[in-house]
Amino acid sequence: MHQLLLLRHAKSSWDSAGVPDRDRPLNARGRRAAAAMRRAMREFGLIPDLILVSSAKRTMETMSALEPWDDTPLIEPMDDLYLATEALMLATLRSVAETVRTVLLIGHNPGMHELAVTLTDPRGSPERLLRGVRDGFPTGALAEFSVTGPWSRLGQGGGRLMRFLTPRMLDAAEQG
Repeated sequence: MHQLLLLRHAKSSWDSAGVPDRDRPLNARGRRAAAAMRRAMREFGLIPDLILVSSAKRTMETMSALEPWDDTPLIEPMDDLYLATEALMLATLRSVAETVRTVLLIGHNPGMHELAVTLTDPRGSPERLLRGVRDGFPTGALAEFSVTGPWSRLGQGGGRLMRFLTPRMLDAAEQG
């Protein structure tokens, strides 16, 4: 049994005209959302063994906001994950060693949303979570999947959606 965590980077800044897209940093809202996601991940015991992360500034800053980890995961920044398609992210996940139990993939839309929709097993996942993922994958959102088969055969419907968290949900929980 494997665990897959898909995390879209937190909200980034558009303040600096002329900054290449790859170099856009998180804005204040994004930093707060990433810190809230770190707390939620700890609360739910979502601790990766391996982090596959786009090399874009906003994804790297999102990952840094999740630190420190109790047990330091292997971190692999990957240029190929910058604005990667669903197919490329899936191929990357299929290459993960079977000894890795939990993978955290930090990337971008639209590929992240498409990957989450593709992987979700509609029969084994709660309808409320299915609707949430189908409706979109906002910045800072996290989807947790339980994957029963080997990484090498991960594909359509290959994950049971266990949890879908957005910064808005975390804000509401903190205020409630």
